Amino acid sequence: MKILIILTSHDRIGASDRKTGLWFEELTTLYYVFRDAGAEVDIASVAGGQVPVDPHSIEEAGKNPVSVDRFLADAAAMAKIKSSPAIANVRADDYDAVFLPGGHGTMWDMPDNATLGALLSDAWAKGKVVAAVCHGPAGLVSAKDQAGKPLVSGRTVSAFSNEEEEMAGLTQQVPFLLETRIRNLSAHYESGPAFQPFARRDGKLVTGQNPQSSEEVAHLVLAAVRG
Repeated sequence: MKILIILTSHDRIGASDRKTGLWFEELTTLYYVFRDAGAEVDIASVAGGQVPVDPHSIEEAGKNPVSVDRFLADAAAMAKIKSSPAIANVRADDYDAVFLPGGHGTMWDMPDNATLGALLSDAWAKGKVVAAVCHGPAGLVSAKDQAGKPLVSGRTVSAFSNEEEEMAGLTQQVPFLLETRIRNLSAHYESGPAFQPFARRDGKLVTGQNPQSSEEVAHLVLAAVRG
């Protein structure tokens, strides 16, 4: 089993000085769920190179989620985010699943990204599992199905909710509200209570609402790959 994880390369909230990027736990939790299940995991990013990590998602050792401390101490894993290939240099053909973790950076460099949209559209057309969590579904909005419709159209999708964005205090800073954008693409948007685990699988499309959903989404991806 081979799984490709695609991460954001954007490191600022808009044009401000507030740093963002990948929400680290959304990578680390699913990375080890996949690795511990025997999967081979590759990591790419939108622009390639070092992946920006939201500084708010890392604390001192011992105060992080277990997977975060495990990843930070894993030299091979850390090397993957210090020198990642760009999405232009990876192919859906080589993988069983493509996964988009979140972090607010995704809201700027994943929507309307033609390269990412083409990669995900190709993955879907070839029967691969396509998955995302939290703000990662921002990368799904430009993907199309075989009929040329938005990939999420008519399908059950979860993602960071408008309520959660308001609680995060960033509704005026993000370029759009992700829940609203997904609904406008005719998806069947579903969510649970704010910042509680919530994930949905619709065939080979798997999505989760927030960072707390990472582990559940990862297990649903494994189930979808195994059929």
